[in-house]
Amino acid sequence: QVQLVESGGGLVQAGGSLRLSCAASARISSDYAMGWYRQGPENQRELVARLINGDNTIYADSVKGRFTISRDNAKNTAYLQMNDLKPEDTAVYYCNAHRTTWPPDNYWGQGTQVTVSS
Repeated sequence: QVQLVESGGGLVQAGGSLRLSCAASARISSDYAMGWYRQGPENQRELVARLINGDNTIYADSVKGRFTISRDNAKNTAYLQMNDLKPEDTAVYYCNAHRTTWPPDNYWGQGTQVTVSS
């Protein structure tokens, strides 16, 4: 069982930056896609960014050009660099590791709060 622990959240003014980290308790193989999701107070959990096979990225339209997902396999850590933050980015951000091959496997972190003030 792999545990994912997010860190790096906090309070920032609009236009500021934060870098979220997701540390895994064990090595996560390359057939796992790493993703960041977020959930606002009255919203469903939504995909923010996903990294597949190390170089194939998917971003929500609302964060394209502002957020960057990356992964350091040597450190078993994934990152989400968030620039030009907006109040609507306020949410709890969750890290996810999802196996893209058989059998299916899926891990979630506990979440980290990001609050952007206007």
